[in-house]
Amino acid sequence: MKTLRDVAIGDTARVKKLHGEGAVKRRIMDMGITKGIEIYVRKVAPLGDPLELTVRGYELSLRKADAEMIEVE
Repeated sequence: MKTLRDVAIGDTARVKKLHGEGAVKRRIMDMGITKGIEIYVRKVAPLGDPLELTVRGYELSLRKADAEMIEVE
C-alpha cells in the first residue's frame, strides 16, 4: 500500500482511499482531501515534518502521521 508519505517531492498522486476513523478522518476530509482528488507534494520541512501540499488550488501543511492515513495511487 502506497501512502501520501511515500510520494516524492515534486510528484503528484491521486487519493485512492482514506484510512483512520472518526474525528481524524473527518478533519482530513474537511481539508479537501477526498477520494479521487490529486495532491501535489511541494516540499518537506527541514526536519522532515510536516509536508507541504497543493490540494484543490491551495497550500496545505500536513503531518506525516496524517499523511500515512491517505492511500494514493
